[in-house]
Amino acid sequence: MKSIKDVNFKGRKVLLRVDFNVPLDENKEITDDTRIRESLPTINKLLNDGAAVILLAHFGRPKKGGFEYEYSLCHIVQYLSECLGRPVKFTQRLLGEDSTVEDLARDLKPGEVFLMDNIRFYPGETKGDEALAERLARLGDCYVNDAFGACHREHVSTATLAKFFPNDKFFGHLMEHEVTNLKKLMLNAEHPFTAIIGGSKISSKIGILENLLDKVDNMIIIGGMRYTFTKAQGGNIGKSICEDDKMDMALDLLKKMDEKGVKYYLPVDSVVGDRFDNSARTKIVPAGQVPDGWESMDIGPESIKEIREIIMESKTILWNGPAGVFELPKFAKGTNVIAASAVLACKLGAYAAVGGGDSVAAVTQLGLADQMDYVSTGGGAMLEYLEGKTLPGIAAIED
Repeated sequence: MKSIKDVNFKGRKVLLRVDFNVPLDENKEITDDTRIRESLPTINKLLNDGAAVILLAHFGRPKKGGFEYEYSLCHIVQYLSECLGRPVKFTQRLLGEDSTVEDLARDLKPGEVFLMDNIRFYPGETKGDEALAERLARLGDCYVNDAFGACHREHVSTATLAKFFPNDKFFGHLMEHEVTNLKKLMLNAEHPFTAIIGGSKISSKIGILENLLDKVDNMIIIGGMRYTFTKAQGGNIGKSICEDDKMDMALDLLKKMDEKGVKYYLPVDSVVGDRFDNSARTKIVPAGQVPDGWESMDIGPESIKEIREIIMESKTILWNGPAGVFELPKFAKGTNVIAASAVLACKLGAYAAVGGGDSVAAVTQLGLADQMDYVSTGGGAMLEYLEGKTLPGIAAIED
């Protein structure tokens, strides 16, 4: 693997792609600095080597092309400076408007950091434009990608730019961690291997489900999409979410799992509510027996018990998607028990991986993220990798 860890970057000018797409409140204050903090080990390694670092990052989805204050990275400069313990050079001027960007890059000294403004202000970024990549490449003499959350995009800063550094392109620490763990999951998983897959729609997870069929021993299907399976099998799901046009797909998937010898598990009971609210009246009913006018909000106690047992008997656990409406505390028990069970399995020698925004949010809220073996930082990127797709940002470095 082309990692930065065994390379000394002293005296070099590094173009470093990071993921600073952090959430801001109405006052432009950062509400979750996770992505910035995760970039710090790579930035600090380069600076400690004696490199000058030019940061490339995107923020949101600018609409017009050109500078837009709402999407400017100016909002994070002060915080980034505090994190690094040194001033971060910055300009809202764009490459090509005048010589400001080129001058700042040229004059950058070892140990200094220059953050360019939102790379998506350049229309060519999202098109993988080689002319833009060539102009950016002139600013530095090597390229490091540490933005796993954006590596499923074939954009200039995540893929095209690497072409101009055939012998000087590397994964940052975060990217190396992600790629190493994903390859372990998909190529070298220890068995029994259990996948716990949730989400609201089967249509959004069918690629993952099918790609995992030749890899896992157990498939646990939870979340909103399980009701499509339940209804397809003739059960009553009340007002629970369902993709009626995907019921044949659900039955076909169950058939494929039978054929491949994958043990699948659909929850056997549900916590149902009379409305989508934390103060809803609730009761526990068998799966497929949700009363009309009610909707399933979480897995029930029998399901929790059985899923926990499967997790504890596994050597590898992959979890993507909550068990229920975990953002409402009344319906978070299933998700919380899955998280706690995975942590316990880790302590007993299993390997547990968590990916996807809601699952990551759940383990983070519970304070359990650092007790898992692998918590992915890139929701969309991880999902596409699990589907078996080639991620341009990874391929560009490994090529």
